[in-house]
Amino acid sequence: MSALTIGRLARAAGVNVETIRYYQRRGLLRTPRRPPGGVRVYSADSLEQLNFIKRAQQLGFSLRDIRELLALGSGQCGESRQLAEAHLLAIEQRLRDLRRMRTSLTRLIRRCREGREPICPIAATLASPASGHAR
Repeated sequence: MSALTIGRLARAAGVNVETIRYYQRRGLLRTPRRPPGGVRVYSADSLEQLNFIKRAQQLGFSLRDIRELLALGSGQCGESRQLAEAHLLAIEQRLRDLRRMRTSLTRLIRRCREGREPICPIAATLASPASGHAR
């Protein structure tokens, strides 16, 4: 599988043609030259790059981070590790935030179920200035 049209590349990578064009516009994937009167031909390297991008997205990396990882290449383990560690810290913070949200929603739902308040606690909390947590 050495020479691929954009359609064949898209099928092989499990993405659509517009995704490939989008990645090219964002600088994640090189656009091959168009030979005079011909069709652009992509190499197996393009397929490897697309698979890299998809795997990195599955791990939650942003396209900006993916572009940086691609630019670092396989020989820059230290810098890649730093980027991955920063990403992991962001994930851990997001998990803490999600746990706080779950706790707040659980409390609001419980208060709503109890029915002791004249105004729906969910509506009242959402209408009030952001306090960061449910009462």
